[in-house]
Amino acid sequence: MKKLLHICSLVAALFIFSDLTAQEIGGQPDESQFEDAKTGLWINTYGNIRIAKRLFWVAQTHFRFENTAATPLVGQIAQIYNRHAIGYLHSKYFNMALGGVLRVNFNTKHVEPDLKAVPEWRIWHEYNFAQSFSPYMIYHRVRIEHRWTRGFAENSDWIFRNRWRYMFKFKMPLGKPKLGPQTYYFSPEAELIMQSGKAVVDSPFEDLRLHGSFGYIVNPRITVATGLMYSFGQRLFDGAFYNQKWTVRCHLYFSPDFRKVKNKLPSIHFDD
Repeated sequence: MKKLLHICSLVAALFIFSDLTAQEIGGQPDESQFEDAKTGLWINTYGNIRIAKRLFWVAQTHFRFENTAATPLVGQIAQIYNRHAIGYLHSKYFNMALGGVLRVNFNTKHVEPDLKAVPEWRIWHEYNFAQSFSPYMIYHRVRIEHRWTRGFAENSDWIFRNRWRYMFKFKMPLGKPKLGPQTYYFSPEAELIMQSGKAVVDSPFEDLRLHGSFGYIVNPRITVATGLMYSFGQRLFDGAFYNQKWTVRCHLYFSPDFRKVKNKLPSIHFDD
């Protein structure tokens, strides 16, 4: 009986010590916390340039703005993306791509003497699946990114992470029986972004993006769209805190084809 009491006392002491130690180093809050929502504006261009019967060149440029205390949406530049890849068109219902990304991250907190901007490098590959359920089109996208990032401090180390992304969306024509030139459409989508790596301890859930957009197919080679996105996800170094954001997104899709073939709509509508 005495041995049992000693063991129980020892276990209780260990729990108390562990709890005091956690409090001394900061510990975790009792529940997750959502930060105040930010606002932003994304201006995105998506180019899919046919260079052969099965091959196409992916050329994408994104300009992302973020609010300041005085100006919502466009108070300051936050990131600039330059994404390229070579894609392979297996059929009108499946394609894949492999390429690289240079993203420039700007220091939106303006902490001195930190750097004002730092590069971020990525290798990415994705797999797009399309399904036709007339008059709708349904899309699934799996994108995997291998990324190298660093902080804004002068001598901060590079951090390697993997991103695992799945997006589901569909497009429905408005006012016409099917998608085609001079057609308006509505497109809701949801994308889940997870991350992994040595730096990811308690924050594997990077982002959930819920986006709805209205678009217009100008002709077989040009489409424009705009919409609103709500997103939230865990902070990298403290998974108990979630950031959230409302973003206005503007898109331009262009699909030039310099081959001598009859113009037609792209088999799969690619986007971010």
